[in-house]
Amino acid sequence: MPGQEITTRIGLDWPIFQAPMAGVSTPEMAAAVSNAGGLGALGIGAATADQAGAMICATRSLTPKPFNVNVFCHRPAQADAEVEAAWTTRLAPLFARFGASPPESLSEIYTSFCADSAVQDLLLTEAPAVVSFHFGLPDADLVQALQAKGIFLMATATSLTEGRAIAAAGLDAIVAQGWEAGGHRGIFDVEAPDARQDTFALTRALVAELKLPVIAAGGMMTGSDIAQALRLGASAAQLGTAFVGCDESQADAGYRETLAQAVAGGTRMTAAISGRPARCLVNGFTTWAEAQEELCIPDYPIAYDAGKALNAAAKSMGEKGFGAQWAGTGADRSRPMASADLVHLLVQELRSAQA
Repeated sequence: MPGQEITTRIGLDWPIFQAPMAGVSTPEMAAAVSNAGGLGALGIGAATADQAGAMICATRSLTPKPFNVNVFCHRPAQADAEVEAAWTTRLAPLFARFGASPPESLSEIYTSFCADSAVQDLLLTEAPAVVSFHFGLPDADLVQALQAKGIFLMATATSLTEGRAIAAAGLDAIVAQGWEAGGHRGIFDVEAPDARQDTFALTRALVAELKLPVIAAGGMMTGSDIAQALRLGASAAQLGTAFVGCDESQADAGYRETLAQAVAGGTRMTAAISGRPARCLVNGFTTWAEAQEELCIPDYPIAYDAGKALNAAAKSMGEKGFGAQWAGTGADRSRPMASADLVHLLVQELRSAQA
């Protein structure tokens, strides 16, 4: 089967990766996917070292198999009091709709892995089988230290240029994140032009030039989609939105309801929620953002502090449409079920597509 090299090296049965999805994936989900022969994943980019350690421990108690631990390598936020004040003023009418006021000040609610020595030490101590980087790369010394622990390292690329940087850094694989993917764009520099390549075009480009295994990611929901990625030279496929509605997901009721009602074309890319471009189900927040002119949004994750406060205010009044309901363009093909059952179904469909 295509992808055998990477599955053999990591210790998987199938070239099926579950996307990390911070705030959605759980130890139960990661373990279920890994136990079913795929690569389960934890997203710890929004977690403290203690929280991340507990998640890793919980996953290990549920599976002896390898899983991926994903971290955020964004540039630490550049605070700008004027921009942040203007942003909360812009959001004030939304907060007022729910009987609330925006926060008086905003803070950097997540620390970049590149600056978080506690999480760095945690991963060096725990040495999970796989670690993946999103939004960029840590420095070379840390990459070498993680590899010295025998950890398989991957990073997200949204372009051939980023793929080249990942290869030059000596990592083991590249996650090719197409424009269709749900959640945050992994683009290294948010101020640089984004070519917005689709998953399969980006996969082809990376496979053609670079020698590293490529994991296609974005818009894929079925085993047939996975088969197509493998035919293009991908070594595996990473699916996120397909798992959002699964039993073990941490997605709340409003998120699940919006996903269940998704239609073709029912997602939008927006930076308004968190401060970085991310693909979200069409909801109250994305609709508001599209109606605004010339948004000047604070840095990620400072803007996310306001976004989370707004979602909390909305939920307190029974409004479900202001959360970070991340989803890719395949959202309308979601099939809620247990995570292991989804892996088994994907394998059946993959085999059928390859027959």
